[in-house]
Amino acid sequence: MKLSVVIPAYNEALNLPETLNAFHEELRDNKIEHELLVINDNSKDNTIEVITELQKNMPELVTIFNPPPHNGFGYAIRKGLENFSGDAVAIVMGDLSDDPKDLVKFYNTMLEKNVDCVFGDRWGKGGKVIDYPRKKLFLNRFVNRMISIVFRMRYRDTTNAFKLYSRRAMEGLKPFMSPHFNLTVELPLKAIVRGYSFAVVPNSWRNRKHGTSNLKIREMGSRYFFIVLYCLIEKFFSRGDFKKKW
Repeated sequence: MKLSVVIPAYNEALNLPETLNAFHEELRDNKIEHELLVINDNSKDNTIEVITELQKNMPELVTIFNPPPHNGFGYAIRKGLENFSGDAVAIVMGDLSDDPKDLVKFYNTMLEKNVDCVFGDRWGKGGKVIDYPRKKLFLNRFVNRMISIVFRMRYRDTTNAFKLYSRRAMEGLKPFMSPHFNLTVELPLKAIVRGYSFAVVPNSWRNRKHGTSNLKIREMGSRYFFIVLYCLIEKFFSRGDFKKKW
């Protein structure tokens, strides 16, 4: 099973070499056929030069330019999800906040349990969080707790972007609606509502070494609310029109 790793990148020149080398080496050492698909989201730094240099010794590294005006985290991810070549696709951050060893666990879990999706859980037993910003911690746990209650599910890390989807599951989640960080909520909630099977695997997260996150909490509140409400309406009122058919 070929694995595609979609990595959005906006001004990540300082982080990309370590991130790409770490994921490439881990996947190669575990003999996992893969592509690293970096979406250059109209970066203003030397991201493209860094990628070009890395490609000389990393044939699995592919890059796509995401031109204006549709820039931003969600649009970049969607660009990758429309162009990946693997049988399964993972969403990974360009700042090495996600652990390559966890991705191998996700991949093996998908094969062993024959599930459509594998979701990471940073906060449950076996999970680990390093240097999580205090201002975001309370909000993260509150939002995820509310989502789990409203959707009547035990999974409590919906906003965690680090997840793995089979190609058929990803095709079944289209069309995508979110142009921003709320895409990380749209994908797993749609998968759950539409009946795709999933497993939850503990994963670790550490704060970035270079740069700052592009997530703006004040700007995202209403957008998260909108996509949660949309998925909730689908869950209770769509009469199964979007349910998995196979």
